[in-house]
Amino acid sequence: MSSDVRFTDFKSDKQPTWCPGCGDFGTMNGMMKALANTGNDPDNTFVVAGIGCSGKIGTYMHSYALHGVHGRALPVGIGVKSANPDLEVMVSGGDGDGYSIGAGHFVHAVRRNMDMTYVVMDNRIYGLTKGQFSPTSREDFETSTSPDGPKQSPVNPLALALAADGSFIAQSFSSDAQRHEEIVQQAVEHDGFGFVNVYSPCVTFNDVDTYDYFRDTIVDVAEEDHDPTDRDAARDKITDTETEYQGVIYQDDESVPYNERHGLDTNMADIPDGAPEDATDLVREFY
Repeated sequence: MSSDVRFTDFKSDKQPTWCPGCGDFGTMNGMMKALANTGNDPDNTFVVAGIGCSGKIGTYMHSYALHGVHGRALPVGIGVKSANPDLEVMVSGGDGDGYSIGAGHFVHAVRRNMDMTYVVMDNRIYGLTKGQFSPTSREDFETSTSPDGPKQSPVNPLALALAADGSFIAQSFSSDAQRHEEIVQQAVEHDGFGFVNVYSPCVTFNDVDTYDYFRDTIVDVAEEDHDPTDRDAARDKITDTETEYQGVIYQDDESVPYNERHGLDTNMADIPDGAPEDATDLVREFY
């Protein structure tokens, strides 16, 4: 940990190839600022990314990084944190990567409650593959592959997280830079699995869920005297499908991370010289 780290220290020398105006720029800037604000530095940070436009983030951030397989970023992040609990692990992905092929991993990562952060750039469309509907697209959202809309209700990722007994559930808007940074920072500081779904508009393929739409409709729970420790109040916000909420919706202040509960406090890379005690006898027993 260091107090001398600036968020620019997390910028790599690779120039992003996202479309000009993409919400992922703001999402990434908030992530880097949150990491710097919490005293982390690139040498102590591991970023795991999935597939899609959001998956490029590991290239654009200066830290240890791994660009994983589609939908599999979370188990990689859990493995990294298990092997070296001293690392600050941040997993990033998109709504397609996280809530479609990765939905099973998402639910189990939430319930496992490993001390790490998961930031999802939700633009309600598949951007990298050129504009198909995603799990969070509206029921009537028209795309090239769904001219009449998906005709199915969108996935509610916050509801999935609450049902899986999530200990930190939040939502932010990439264009609201200060609030987004604050919310991600709270997720990083949380003892357990910090989940932030980020409204990150796609300016190329989604002309419905735009910056103007979110600016006009977002309600910040911090301005509503919302108590994030009240699970019933959180459920009411999360199941209110008529309102786009921003802020920390739910947080369990008594959360105990998986690694703490199971005693995963040793860097597995620190292997002592020689075979572990009784290992030779065990090998002989079976061979």
